[in-house]
Amino acid sequence: MKTLFLVCFYVMGATLFTGDGLLNNEDTFTLEGVWELENQQMYENGMISETLPNQNGYRQVKMYSKGRVMWTRNDPADTNEWFGYGTYVVKDGILEERLEYASGPMMKIVDTTRVFRFELLLGANSYQQRQMDEDGNPTEGESYKRIE
Repeated sequence: MKTLFLVCFYVMGATLFTGDGLLNNEDTFTLEGVWELENQQMYENGMISETLPNQNGYRQVKMYSKGRVMWTRNDPADTNEWFGYGTYVVKDGILEERLEYASGPMMKIVDTTRVFRFELLLGANSYQQRQMDEDGNPTEGESYKRIE
């Protein structure tokens, strides 16, 4: 009986840790590629209070390659150009983007914040980045799908 218990325990442990999808390591998936914004979320008390879909031709795309990030946004209702370029690092579930340069409107934001930190929830073909407050609670998020 003891042997049967040990064999069952071993099989269960091996199953949990070897790729059946129950425990995902962030190294399993990668941000390398091209991603398109699906929607944005607003949070209240740690819960999603509103999901904002893209509307009227709004489009935002991010590209991650070899530690570099570039993003662009097209909003037909906004005459400003929106883009940025820099580096990124993913460590311990945190995505950190450091912009080196950006469009004029974005540079006004970059002058006060050059490093953007997000909690990263990464899947094989989707990811969510969530901005956190000083207490570690999400305040807003963006969900992306892989397009390449």
